[in-house]
Amino acid sequence: MAFFLFRKFLYVLPTFFGVTIVAFSILYLIPGDPVQQLLGERGASPEAVQEMRSHLGLDKPLWQQYGLFLAALFQGDFGFSIITGESVVKEFFSYFPATVELSFFALLWAFFLGIPLGVFAALKKDTFVDHTVISLSLFGFSMSIFWWGIMLILIFSVTLGVTPVSGRIDVLYEIPFVTGLYLVDVWFAEEKIQAFLNVLHHLLLPSLTLGTIPLAFIVRMTRSSVLETVSKDFIRTAKGKGLSFYKVFFHHALVNALIPIITVVGFLMGTLLTGAILTETVFSWPGVGQWLVQAVLSRDYPVIKGGVLLISFIIIGINIAVDVIYIKADPRMKNAIFKSERV
Repeated sequence: MAFFLFRKFLYVLPTFFGVTIVAFSILYLIPGDPVQQLLGERGASPEAVQEMRSHLGLDKPLWQQYGLFLAALFQGDFGFSIITGESVVKEFFSYFPATVELSFFALLWAFFLGIPLGVFAALKKDTFVDHTVISLSLFGFSMSIFWWGIMLILIFSVTLGVTPVSGRIDVLYEIPFVTGLYLVDVWFAEEKIQAFLNVLHHLLLPSLTLGTIPLAFIVRMTRSSVLETVSKDFIRTAKGKGLSFYKVFFHHALVNALIPIITVVGFLMGTLLTGAILTETVFSWPGVGQWLVQAVLSRDYPVIKGGVLLISFIIIGINIAVDVIYIKADPRMKNAIFKSERV
C-alpha cells in the first residue's frame, strides 16, 4: 500500500504543476486589468497604477511571477482578495461548506435512486421498462444544468409556489456559524426542527438540479455492471448449487456489481464541484461556485487563481481516497498491489 501511495503521489505531481500553470495563466486570459478594476478606470493616475502593479507583482517578468507564485503556494499562501483584502483560503472555506452540503445531497439522492433504477433496468433487460429507464437516463445525462434549474424554478417556485426560489434558509431564522453546514448548525439555533425543515426545503430544487447528471450516470453504470456480473462463472455456479434468486442476486451479483461504482463516486464528486458553479448561480446559493463567478465579474484574480487551485487539489485528494477505498473493497486489487510491492 505504501508503494501504491508513493506511485500515486508521483503521478499527481505533473497534474499539480499543470493545474498551477492553468491557474496562473488565467490572469492573462481573462480580459480586463485588475489594477484598473481596483483603482477605477477614471481618475487613476499613471503613478498610482504603476505603484499598484508593483505592489501586486505585475511589473515583473512572467517567469519570475510564476516562480513567486509557486514559492507562495509551497508556503500555503494562496494570496489575498483584491476586493475584500481577506485571505483567499479563509474566504474559500467560508463558502465551501455550502457547496459541500449541496453536492452531498445531490449525490445522495442520485445514488439511492440511481442504483435501484439501474438494477431494475438490468433485471428487465430489453423490455419496455429497460428502454424507458435508459432513455430517461440519456435525457438526464444530456441535460443542461442551467436550463434545467430555470425550468424547475418556473414550475415549482413561480407556477406552483411550493419551493423557495433561492438562498439556503429563510431570513426569519438566525443560524450561528459553527461548521458552515446549515443542517448541522441549525441544532445550535432556537427553533431547531423548523429551521432544519426549512433548510431541507431550500435544498430540494438545487440538489435535484445538480444531481440529475450523476443520477443518469449511476443508472447506466449500475445497469451495465449488473449485466456484466450476472454473466460471470461464479454466478452460474451459485445458480447450479440451487441457491435462491435472492441469495444469488443480492449476496453475490449485486455486491460485486457495486464495486466498480465506487470509482465512479470520485469522478462524480469532481462533476458536482464544477456543476455547482452553474447551480449556485441559478439558485443564488452562497457557495464556492457563486463566489468564483463574482470574482470573475469583479476581476479578482487572486481569488480566481486560489479558488481554482483549491478545488483542483480537493478533487485530486478525492480521487486518491477513492482509489484506496476501491483497493480495500476489492481483494483482487489488494493482492495485485501486494505482489507488485514484493517484486
